[in-house]
Amino acid sequence: MSALDAPVCGMTWGWTGVRGTWATPTAAHSMREMADHAVTWTAISYAALQATPFSTEIPFSDAPTVADDEIVWAIREAKNLGMKVCLKPVVNVADGTWRAHIGFFDWDVPGEPTWTQWFASYREFILHSARIAEAESCEMFCIGCEMVRADGQEAHWRALIADVREVYSGLVTYNCDKYQEDHVTWWNAVDVISSSGYYPEGTWEEHLDRIERVVEAADRPFVFLESGCPSREGSPALPNDWSLAGAPSGEAQLAWYEEMFAACARRPWVRGWFLWDWPPQLYDLADAAANDDYCPYGKPAGDFLRATYSTLSVKESA
Repeated sequence: MSALDAPVCGMTWGWTGVRGTWATPTAAHSMREMADHAVTWTAISYAALQATPFSTEIPFSDAPTVADDEIVWAIREAKNLGMKVCLKPVVNVADGTWRAHIGFFDWDVPGEPTWTQWFASYREFILHSARIAEAESCEMFCIGCEMVRADGQEAHWRALIADVREVYSGLVTYNCDKYQEDHVTWWNAVDVISSSGYYPEGTWEEHLDRIERVVEAADRPFVFLESGCPSREGSPALPNDWSLAGAPSGEAQLAWYEEMFAACARRPWVRGWFLWDWPPQLYDLADAAANDDYCPYGKPAGDFLRATYSTLSVKESA
């Protein structure tokens, strides 16, 4: 197992992985523009849908989830542009419930949906994706994202990770949610600890102090597999809220980027970021100032990101 390269100058691409939006000239343009921001890693992310938070079937081969050939296209496109790839399959809930709330009784009860049933279906989805990651030589594979209620099912996760290692030979990670880094009890089963770094302005030091204790105890490298802030007034105070009301503000996003990168620069154990996020269908550059989403394309944070990632890459190669 090779060590994780540092720094990881990454960006998430492709969310939410809607069938028909990948493997197109528009998607290829999007990925080229992302790579042009000195991005050296990308988390290619897509979602399968279960009907409700209590469903135990995950029909990952069905639309709207991207098809296998689209996933392979995205991986190869990224690699042709010189980027390393973390393949990141995610489960979402079709009724709009956040995946963190997927959950069942802590113990299996006859006649009720169970964790055992859910993990059996989830295992099929994850192993299918892991085989793609292996066939396409992805450098990293993420087994789950922000599954807060599921985090406590340690035995199920350890069994899943063991099964993944039977079919995939690269680095294995799990993307826990913000504030959950010190609640996951099975970090020693993965190769890389990762989390979603949507921390409010002014709080980075306290959260990095907390995460540092987790990283030291588990003796694993750490990356933020998500981290970002909308370009919107008020968003730096609650960067995880994509629906927060506020006028578009590239300056607000830039201020959050500057604080986050400065705080992380003081922590050498932070190996990098897969920033959130870069869509497969970019808005027009002329519309960047009016766009209030996470993507930094054409915004002050985009220029800052390119300069920061370029500097980090030069330092690493020196």
